[in-house]
Amino acid sequence: MRIISGSLKGRRFSPPKNFKARPTTDFAKENLFNVLNNHYSFEELKVLDLFGGTGSISLEFASRGTNNITCVELNFNHFRFIKKNIDELGMKSSIKVIKADAFKFIEKTSETFDMIFADPPYDLENAETIPDLVLSNNLLNSEGILIFEHSGKVDFKSHPNFVENRENGKVIFTFFKA
Repeated sequence: MRIISGSLKGRRFSPPKNFKARPTTDFAKENLFNVLNNHYSFEELKVLDLFGGTGSISLEFASRGTNNITCVELNFNHFRFIKKNIDELGMKSSIKVIKADAFKFIEKTSETFDMIFADPPYDLENAETIPDLVLSNNLLNSEGILIFEHSGKVDFKSHPNFVENRENGKVIFTFFKA
């Protein structure tokens, strides 16, 4: 895995072989950030990265100048890997990592965000409820956007807050507005 752009452009990091997370591919991540780059000033965003996995998305935002990122990851080994990379890359002041269940975090936090990225394991039970949980708990600011990464098994086109899908091979990013 590599960081696509920004101050950390080209930096590579590899999770251990026993790592259980399915990271967003570099190809899909690059396409996603190309879209975001045309619509957002990264320096001004407050970002929530749910199901942090490798921390790749949080690091990509930080590399592009986002200084207010919260990354939520439940698995201790993944959490430790994310913290290690944040420390090594000097991003402690930009990324706060929380070891927590994303579903419980959504229900308990009182914070709101400009952008939320959620990439649950594709086979996670009730993963398809994440958009509704985020929206019903008012986690997005008024102009906020939720990006939900998922497989083609779920279709959100009829959801009232649906904005668009971006397909990158088997990876689909569905955008929702508050």
